[in-house]
Amino acid sequence: MFDFLEGYDVLAAFWMTVKLTVLSAIGSLILGTVLAAMRVSPVPLMRGFGTAYVNLVRNIPLTVIIVFASLGLADIFGMTLGAEGNFDAQGFRLAIFGLSVYHAAFVCEAIRSGINTVPLGQAEAARAIGLNFTQTLKLIVLPQAFRSVIGPLANVLIALTKNTTVASAISVAEAAALMKVMLENEAQVVPIAAIFALGFVVLTLPTGLFFGWLSKRLAVKR
Repeated sequence: MFDFLEGYDVLAAFWMTVKLTVLSAIGSLILGTVLAAMRVSPVPLMRGFGTAYVNLVRNIPLTVIIVFASLGLADIFGMTLGAEGNFDAQGFRLAIFGLSVYHAAFVCEAIRSGINTVPLGQAEAARAIGLNFTQTLKLIVLPQAFRSVIGPLANVLIALTKNTTVASAISVAEAAALMKVMLENEAQVVPIAAIFALGFVVLTLPTGLFFGWLSKRLAVKR
């Protein structure tokens, strides 16, 4: 029944998708948090940079960013991210870079919306006892902001999982790349599409359910 799967390592392809998702999620969370801090910073230059970054990156297609990471950074500027000579590793790392840069803009906006839910009086009280902006953000504002935006961050993570398919544009051997090869070589379009669709459902559905539960569990009561 599933003879057309012989010779194809579907599990390895989805494992590549998982690695792309996890590492890109970490990168985008770190960068997005920094950008969110810049967007609410009292320094105009930092606020301007954060705003410009978000508005620019969100309006560029992800495919363009991924291809630029490969052709622009690697081929033109020689940026290999420590994978010189190893094209598989180079493509993998550049894909993570591109995915992180793109999704950081959405993480930033999610966290900024959470920061806006924290009562202004708490920040004023923190300043009144001598805490500076960084300390106030780290100790008072961000812990509450993260708890209030677990749901939106989960949506970004699910979108990131599905967007890893774009990495096939620079020959990263993830699930979408293998599906394309199988569709070209096998006359089983519907079963192949169904298997890969099910694979992404298995990856994303538990994520949504878990973060939905976590959001209710850690919701900030005002």
